[in-house]
Amino acid sequence: MSVLPFPSFLDDIKEKGLKKAIFEGVDNVVERVTAGMNIQDIREALRGENPTRRPNPRLQPHADGFWLHMRPSFFHKDMTGLYPTFRLGWLSTYFVVFETITGMILMVWYTPSPQVAYGNMINMLSNVPLGQLMRDLHRLGAEAMVLIVTLHMLRTFFTGSYKKPRQFTWFTGVILLFATLFLSFSGYLLPWDQLALWAVTIGASMIEATPPQIVGENLNLLVRGGPEMGANGLLRFYLMHVLLFPAILFIFTGVHYYKVIVHGHSLPPQKENIGEDTAKRVPLDKRVYFIPDVLTSETMWVAVTTLVMIVLCIWFYHAPLESHADPQVTPIGTTAPWYFLWIQGALKLGDKVFWGVIFPGIYLAFVAIVPYIDATKSRRYADRRFALSVCFALISFTTVLSYMGLPEYGVAASADTKVIHEMTMEPAHNHMGKLLPVPYDELAVGAYTTMQFHGETPDAAVIAFNQMLDDTGQRAGLREQLNKAHLATNFQTLPFVVIPDNAPELQYAINHFDHLMEKYPDELYNGWGAVIITQNQEGLKRIDVVVSWDEVELTDTGAVVLDAEGNPIPVLDDEGNIVRRWSTDHIFVHQNSAYFDH
Repeated sequence: MSVLPFPSFLDDIKEKGLKKAIFEGVDNVVERVTAGMNIQDIREALRGENPTRRPNPRLQPHADGFWLHMRPSFFHKDMTGLYPTFRLGWLSTYFVVFETITGMILMVWYTPSPQVAYGNMINMLSNVPLGQLMRDLHRLGAEAMVLIVTLHMLRTFFTGSYKKPRQFTWFTGVILLFATLFLSFSGYLLPWDQLALWAVTIGASMIEATPPQIVGENLNLLVRGGPEMGANGLLRFYLMHVLLFPAILFIFTGVHYYKVIVHGHSLPPQKENIGEDTAKRVPLDKRVYFIPDVLTSETMWVAVTTLVMIVLCIWFYHAPLESHADPQVTPIGTTAPWYFLWIQGALKLGDKVFWGVIFPGIYLAFVAIVPYIDATKSRRYADRRFALSVCFALISFTTVLSYMGLPEYGVAASADTKVIHEMTMEPAHNHMGKLLPVPYDELAVGAYTTMQFHGETPDAAVIAFNQMLDDTGQRAGLREQLNKAHLATNFQTLPFVVIPDNAPELQYAINHFDHLMEKYPDELYNGWGAVIITQNQEGLKRIDVVVSWDEVELTDTGAVVLDAEGNPIPVLDDEGNIVRRWSTDHIFVHQNSAYFDH
């Protein structure tokens, strides 16, 4: 008779005893959760023992369960080593999950609005427990995911694993590569700092080149949400980052896995006869079952990869965060993300429409249809010399284009611009100008020069410099330049002075200024630098940075023309006097600001 009016667990206790009833209940729950494996089966698998039950219960989770239904129940022994897959396919999937988890955590603290997005980033880095670690992991994971997926595609090509019947599997892989690239790119804008704004602005501007013109202009407006990147553009990129591209990624990851299981993992090229595909016919003596061998191996890869990511983000890597996005200030050396540098390099070759839109389209379309072009049956390296040569040529070409996409190639800024930017720039890439970190108390009001370090003593050097300014009339020219910069300073009563002894950080910054000037002896011929500090208002100081030099003759390519003795040739005006050039910029420092150089 039942203990309760209906059958219950108490009846099992009454019939079997408490211990046995609890064990069988737990065993039943475990078997339901694992879709076929009870406690004994799991224990045998973890110990590496052969299953005692028949049929093999380790195959049931693949047939009846959800989590393993897209994993093969067994692998060919030749596919379980490091070669030929190098675990790149598995690592690609790992980073999909990794980025999803870390991204969802970051979403809790983020609002896609230009008014608060940057503040959210600062709050995340300073007030949210483990916020900086999560952001670093997400950013580094995005970079690693692009690299791993690209290497996975290259490995697949080198081993000929795209050949019949796996042409469509390759095609879905190309779509996943595109989704990965644009997923990472769409996340670039979300911090709403200078790096994000201008990198995305460069990328979005390429869309405008899409022919015909009316199509390009409207696509550009659609992506940006207006003539300039603003609130509408940020919201669009946020939705693409958290909805559109993840949906494409998840759908085609499922399709890709399905096709891999349907056709099996292609064996190393030398393990199969030419024209044969024996991946689905795995002899019994060559089978390695997913549970426990492959499962434990993949668990190990997850643990090691996660540990490496955490170690890198704690001690070696921090996601960059520049100053707040400002569409009115264009930073020097702005580039697209590293994986799109090849397109930026191509743009330097000529027409924006061809090199920015048509050429990348042809390039990527060629990669997608490679399996349908290379229809040869052999996957062996010796029989694919031409295909491998084309691949290496494309890799070399892409590498050269990426180098050309760097700001140092073909778009060189003038020496004076580089020097002043190095002294005054706001925080960028964990680096900032040398004057911002100087403590407010050390910013003594006065005029200081790099020539202080070019004499027997600082006092003698500064006295000689002041005399030179008066003798050559350069003091009047300096005063004129500062008036243009709206700095009211009378240099008849405010001569250059020696840097105070109680301002070591200021002395270090101006000494660095001097070293920067010395890097360009020809471009900045007879040059000197100055730092002028004024009290703009209570609690706020203005720092003007000046570079002055003799203009020299340049070639059509911008190189300095030298005379027979190897000296630059100065440029003369109509009266035969050497032309003196000036460059100035300024920053403000508040007494409550706190900049720390990295």
